[in-house]
Amino acid sequence: MAKRQARFTPQEVTRDPRLLDHSPELWRDEFGEVACGLLVSAVRCFAANGFHATTTRDICSAVGLSPAALYVHFPSKELVLHAIARIGHERALAEVCAARDGPADDAAVRVRAVVSRFTAWHARHHVAARVCQYELTGLTPQHFEEIRELRRRTTEVFRDVVRRGVDDGSFPPTDVDRVVRSMLSLGIDLVRWYRLDGADAPEQIGEYYADLAIRMLTPPSAPRPPGG
Repeated sequence: MAKRQARFTPQEVTRDPRLLDHSPELWRDEFGEVACGLLVSAVRCFAANGFHATTTRDICSAVGLSPAALYVHFPSKELVLHAIARIGHERALAEVCAARDGPADDAAVRVRAVVSRFTAWHARHHVAARVCQYELTGLTPQHFEEIRELRRRTTEVFRDVVRRGVDDGSFPPTDVDRVVRSMLSLGIDLVRWYRLDGADAPEQIGEYYADLAIRMLTPPSAPRPPGG
């Protein structure tokens, strides 16, 4: 693949308000302070310029380190991307599993919880999520398969809550796969444009998209189900 030319310098990436989110909190459980700083820098560089146009010098320069500093913590740039993608997908999966397994026994409430938490997570971590969604071509085949399995498990949570609602009569018969793809697309696509300093907080946009999800499952002439 031809290497793209970087559009933004490391200094510009560091100062750009469009690249500010809560991603730094994602790495703290697994990495020390320096490695976390490198991951935050890598997320912003990858989001701004793409994985292939970003160099290890760019990543290190943005946090005031020499290019060799990265290799102390990550043997390759690809392993930086793998860490970002793995942790991001694991955290998003944990969010939807917690929503599905909550105390609510109402189908509409479960769907709302899953969509709301998935959407809010992507808004809160929109820069890291953009990398997780759109820079996966930089992964090795083995690492890509690992991430694809995490994505499959996340999709299955959505299928489960929708299918259960159809099976128990809470929702009318529907094309579950098509509806689930639409729900996932809502939560994922916002990472292209969302900013934390915009009009909607992550939880607000999560609730709004949850409303849209319930409308997908409710015929126009039918009353909306409880919790919807």
